[in-house]
Amino acid sequence: MTNPPEKDSQAEQGAGATDVLDSPLTEPQADGETAPLNLGVTVPAVIAILAIVMWGLISPSSFSSFASTSLTWVVDNVGWLFILAGTVFVFFIAAVAISKFGHIRLGKDNESPEFSTPSWIAMMFAAGMGIGLMFYGVAEPLSFYRDGVPGHRAKEVGTAMASTMFHWTLHPWSLYAIVGLAIAYSSYRLGRKQLISAAFIPLIGARRAEGWLGKLIDALAIFATVFGTAASLGVGVLQISAGLEINGFEAIKGTTLWIGLIVILGAAFLVSALSGVGKGIQYISNFNMVAAGILALLVLVLGPTVVILNLIPTSIGSYLNSFFEMAARSSASADGTAGEWLSTWTIFYWAWWVSWSPFVGMFIARISRGRTIREFVFTVVAVPSLVSAVWFSIFGGSAITHEQQGSSIYGDGEAESQLFNLLDTIPASAVTSAIAMILLATFFVTSADSASTVMGTMSQSGRLTASRPVTAMWGVFTALIAIVLLVTGGSDALSNLQNITILAASPFVLVILALMLALVKGLSDDPMYLDDKEQRRFALKMARERRLAEASATKERRRMRALRGNAD
Repeated sequence: MTNPPEKDSQAEQGAGATDVLDSPLTEPQADGETAPLNLGVTVPAVIAILAIVMWGLISPSSFSSFASTSLTWVVDNVGWLFILAGTVFVFFIAAVAISKFGHIRLGKDNESPEFSTPSWIAMMFAAGMGIGLMFYGVAEPLSFYRDGVPGHRAKEVGTAMASTMFHWTLHPWSLYAIVGLAIAYSSYRLGRKQLISAAFIPLIGARRAEGWLGKLIDALAIFATVFGTAASLGVGVLQISAGLEINGFEAIKGTTLWIGLIVILGAAFLVSALSGVGKGIQYISNFNMVAAGILALLVLVLGPTVVILNLIPTSIGSYLNSFFEMAARSSASADGTAGEWLSTWTIFYWAWWVSWSPFVGMFIARISRGRTIREFVFTVVAVPSLVSAVWFSIFGGSAITHEQQGSSIYGDGEAESQLFNLLDTIPASAVTSAIAMILLATFFVTSADSASTVMGTMSQSGRLTASRPVTAMWGVFTALIAIVLLVTGGSDALSNLQNITILAASPFVLVILALMLALVKGLSDDPMYLDDKEQRRFALKMARERRLAEASATKERRRMRALRGNAD
């Protein structure tokens, strides 16, 4: 007679936990090269993506209208969940880091980190950079300064920078840290597959995690990642096309240019993916980091240097001072008028980060083996947050300074052109614009390559090195989604990208909230935590017994003194 599924899963969890200290569970179960394509995960995701692609291409107006209407419903009815969950993620991961779980190692108890600390931080820095920072580095602080934010007037520098940092620092990286920690703990501590569903085993049991529920979780992760990556590719293409136009390339414009750029850059990605030249992508990633640093340094040195340096502490201080006000901002704020602003900015960002969390979480998990949980959390959250603060102070501070001096680079208000408008105001603008466009192109290639590899891993039962055809398939689907989002949006392509990203990421918010429970339950059964808990319990018991013994001895001495006094 077999045990019920619940008892089986509990037994598996207990066995996995007690074996951590001494067993050879140091490699994830899917480290091999023969893990098959998981049709239960892949087929539903492919069908859903193809249906959306066909809908967008056959009836773009209907698709765009549906996106707009659905967005209104989500913001009005579910927007509060995004806003609340974003702040819950911050406090949750901080609590895990400072708790007794913090000293647990992501690997065996005596395992050393896989990478040196400088290399680890450098890779974290690279993860913190991307198309988003290039696109919004100028546009977001400038927009908030010019137009104000709900509850505040325009022309408030501190408020503009604080709102920008709110969107790009602790909140997104706390979310990534949760997903990354859950995957790293499950894989390197317990030897499970590198899948979101595997991290749910402490909560739902191994049978459900490997059954239909686990497949649904992994399919939702792929679905969210496809649209999050497509949104990034879309904004990158919009900005490249704006840069080409500003620098004199006007032979092709609009939709034709967007599709052409996606095809060309997509072909570059496919060559990379099918060649299997991993070192090539590594070199491009290193180039991205160096080139982004050079671009930021040029703007800092050739721009209003002193103003920018002053703005860094001002931005951080304003952010910390206004944190709870910004975290509490909802559609009811500003006399009920903040809803539209939130859907354009905060809720879009929270959805974008949610959709990127499977990809970024798996990336940071892979480079963090051997770290303690406390070290992992504080580094993953703090380093990219600091990078973002400096980046926005440089680019946003320069743009705001031009606005204050009457030489605005705002232009016609199109966010995609404002970076190049700024670069046009400094010496060697042709060089900096060229660096920016090359950066955007290489970010496009590396983002598509990395995200497609992660989706390949998720669709092949956690296989670390996804097969090239599967990786290429997800890359093609991502490019197709990006084309659909741009084409159906027409003249308002950016809004369409934002709308669809919010819709696609909405279900995955619930997955991450449940993942938090699974993570705590798993950590609570960790042998190191249980041993530490038992040692504390034993120490408290011994201290209590010692106090009782001392109290009894004191009482006895008093009794004896009293007896001697009576005898005298």
